[in-house]
Amino acid sequence: MRLPRLPFRELRRQPSRFVVATVVLAFLATLLLFLGGLLDGLYLGSTGAIRAQRSDAIVFSSSARDSFLRSRITPELRAEIEAAEGVGEVGGLGFVLLGAQVPGETELADVAVAGYEVPPAGVPTPGPDGQGVADSRLEDQGVQVGDTILVGPAETPITITGFVDDTAYLQQGTVWVNLATWRAVQNANRPDSAVADGVVQALVVTRDAATTLSGPLPELIDTTTDGATKTLTVEDAVLALPGVKQQGDTFDQIIYSTLVVVLAVVALFFSLLTIERMGLYGVLKAIGASTRRLFAGVLLQAVIVATIAFVVGSLLALAAAAALPAKVPLQLTPGRFLFTYAGLLVAAVLGSAISLRRVTRVDPASAIGGAG
Repeated sequence: MRLPRLPFRELRRQPSRFVVATVVLAFLATLLLFLGGLLDGLYLGSTGAIRAQRSDAIVFSSSARDSFLRSRITPELRAEIEAAEGVGEVGGLGFVLLGAQVPGETELADVAVAGYEVPPAGVPTPGPDGQGVADSRLEDQGVQVGDTILVGPAETPITITGFVDDTAYLQQGTVWVNLATWRAVQNANRPDSAVADGVVQALVVTRDAATTLSGPLPELIDTTTDGATKTLTVEDAVLALPGVKQQGDTFDQIIYSTLVVVLAVVALFFSLLTIERMGLYGVLKAIGASTRRLFAGVLLQAVIVATIAFVVGSLLALAAAAALPAKVPLQLTPGRFLFTYAGLLVAAVLGSAISLRRVTRVDPASAIGGAG
């Protein structure tokens, strides 16, 4: 008798034993992927414009509370920052959130007009006044290359010359323009927040590779400006965006709670299955099967059930993603599928391991006698 074949034989000959657990785990896998996809969609759709910055630090004014929209960096303050120890390339950055009229569309598109000097990853150098490249998510709202969109209540025109990926800001498709165009949009549509020539919301700063720093670059900049600035790393600036950290913490708690439910389902199922098979285990032990090989069969079945459930759950999640409207921030990434599969496998292995105690305590004589 070749014991490694027994788990497969039972799955093939008595699949009804495993149907309920597989169906429940498939729906839990779908839930995990859906929650993870929402988390990834919210995170990627809110942070792309900042994650794309190829810099070592982002400088805000000290009173801005790490917010681009509240921050103001004057030319005088910029000069102090440029003179700080270890500072290399410096570029201005600014955002304004508005609606835009798209040719041929009846609904306004949500846009974030971003003025920049140092090109983020994937974004070309700033173009002429009145022109910009748009984040590809604006294609879902009808924007095409060559379109002139009218931004804000002042209907400021911007001609779209191309598209870039993964540069959205706070769930709005970004239109990347030069700083003069950004100021024109800001001043025409947000007169209460108008900015003067030379003023930007923040500065992206690259470390001077030829300089040996005496401390962390953000601290050196803030010390040089005597506390007039608040400097963050790009990673910290991403987490400082409104709602990003809170959303991540909330979704992570739900996802890990769901994995605990998966563990509980697997543990309960295989504990009940082990009780049903006590007689079979007694026979196998009586003919020389070791506890280790018996338990390996239980683990193998748990992994197979979890894998089948993951495949079914993935297909359901992909179908749901295709059926949902583009406005729902659901983004299923390869990393999310890998994380979910690994989580299911770990929960399945740990859950099935709970039945180990019953398997190790099987006495051949009493199990066979009880079964008879």
